Amino acid sequence: MSTLDDLIKKAKLLLSEGHGPSQIADELSLSMETVTWLLTQDRSENVPKDVHIDWTPVSSHAGLLNELALLMIQRYYNSCGVAEQLEDSFEQCPSVIVGIALSGIPIATLIALEENTKLALYYPAKYGSPQYQLGSISGNFATIAGEQCVIVDDVITSGSTLREVVLYLKTHGANPIAIWVIFDKIGLRDVDGVPIFPLFTVSRLD
Repeated sequence: MSTLDDLIKKAKLLLSEGHGPSQIADELSLSMETVTWLLTQDRSENVPKDVHIDWTPVSSHAGLLNELALLMIQRYYNSCGVAEQLEDSFEQCPSVIVGIALSGIPIATLIALEENTKLALYYPAKYGSPQYQLGSISGNFATIAGEQCVIVDDVITSGSTLREVVLYLKTHGANPIAIWVIFDKIGLRDVDGVPIFPLFTVSRLD
């Protein structure tokens, strides 16, 4: 999928299959503004400046997804220092991996398995009732109070979901120590003091 027409067709197909705009934004790794434009094609407005990332050749293959998870782990420890030294540094080692629904969950699961840590799942507010500004942690997985948490997602599009997750963790007694993502589309260094460790930073040159 490389052309604008292809994206419009995909967005409309997802809508016809029952996906809401926020789900479509997640599926296509695009901002809500871009998805709204794709669905309405309001010609009176310019096409939003955005970057579409299609990583389905990796995300649809469990073995490749596992290799990606291993890269994210290595990226973090290489940035913090020698891995052997980190084993004695509680402040930098996670006790819970928090996967953000939906795309962050399989990656977080593989990371938690490799790191031998607990796994928590976070459902953003956009998937819940409109009256709530924050999402929720699934009750079927690990709790986060008192834990050293690494947040895992696939793509940073606007940073709003990450700000929400960091706020949730801090207000519920957790200590978010890092954010791991595959792609950062806006070049964030941190979210409210929590450092971000992307595998790739995507820059748009206009």
